[in-house]
Amino acid sequence: MTRSTEFHEGELAVQRRAGVRAEAARLSGMLAPPNLSGGAHIFLGERDLALLTGRDRGGRLWISPILGTPGFLDGRDTTLRVHSRPSAGDPLHDLPIGQPVGMLAIDFGTRRRMRVNGTLTAAGSDGLEMAVDQAYGNCPQYIQQRHLRRDGIAAAQFHAADFGDAEQTRMIEQSDTFFLGTVHPERGADASHRGGTPGFVRVDGTSLWWPDYPGNNMFNSLGNIAIDDTTALLFLDFATGGTLHLSGTAAVEWTAPGARGDDGGTGRRTRFTPQHVVAGAALPFRAADLIPYRRNPHLTD
Repeated sequence: MTRSTEFHEGELAVQRRAGVRAEAARLSGMLAPPNLSGGAHIFLGERDLALLTGRDRGGRLWISPILGTPGFLDGRDTTLRVHSRPSAGDPLHDLPIGQPVGMLAIDFGTRRRMRVNGTLTAAGSDGLEMAVDQAYGNCPQYIQQRHLRRDGIAAAQFHAADFGDAEQTRMIEQSDTFFLGTVHPERGADASHRGGTPGFVRVDGTSLWWPDYPGNNMFNSLGNIAIDDTTALLFLDFATGGTLHLSGTAAVEWTAPGARGDDGGTGRRTRFTPQHVVAGAALPFRAADLIPYRRNPHLTD
C-alpha cells in the first residue's frame, strides 16, 4: 500500500467543516515519503513501548501495546523491524501479514511521539516487520509526563468481557490517557494518542465519548472515522498494569462550540460504541510519578 502525499477525502472534509483547511495544508509536507534513518532511527531505538493498530484473524480492528527493551524498534530507510510482538492472549498476538498497520512510538518522559504507518510484511516468534509508507513526529500536546519503571509482573492474562461493568467504567473515567486506532479503506491504518484531565472520557450507557481538543488540524483519526467508522481503543492503568481493549465503531459529532462537555471549545466530539471487549493485566511497568500536561482543558460537566 502506497500512501499519497495529499490528505484524503475524509481528512479534507473534517478540515473544511472545522474551518482549518489552510492551516492543515501547510502541514502536508509531513506526509512526504519516510526515511527511518537518522533522527527517526535514534528515537525509535530508544523506546520501550509502542502501540499497534491492526486487524485480528477475524477481521476485527484492535490497538495493542508492544513492549521491549530499547533497541527493539529498528528503523532503517523504509523498513521497521520490531523485535517483539503483542503478548500471548492479546487480540493482536497472531495478526495476519499483508494488512495495513499503524504504529505509535511514544516517550512519556519527554512527551515525544512518532507515527509509523505501512504494511505488515512479516510476523513470527521473533517479531514483526513493516514496509513503511508514512512516518512523522507529533507535538507534545496532552501527553501527561510520567516515567515508566519495569515491574516483575507475571505472564500477561486476558479475558473477553461485556462492556460496561464497574471496573471498566472506573478505569475509563479515571484515565488521563488512551490510544485510538482507526483505518481508511485505501490509505491504511493509524494509531494515535489522546490525553486530558481524568474524566475527559465519558461513559454514556452502552457507548462512551470524548471531546476533541485543538491540535495540529490534520485530523488523521477523525478523517478516517468520517470514511470508515471501524475504530479501536486501548486504555492502560499505569498503577496496576491493567489493559482494556475495545473494538467497535465511532462517529464524529458536531456540537455548538462551548456546549456542555465541549471542554476544548472545538464543537467536536467522538462517540464510540464497543462491540468486542478484552480486559487483561499485561503491562510489565508502573508509573508512580505524574506531571499533567499544563494546558489540559478543564472539564465542563
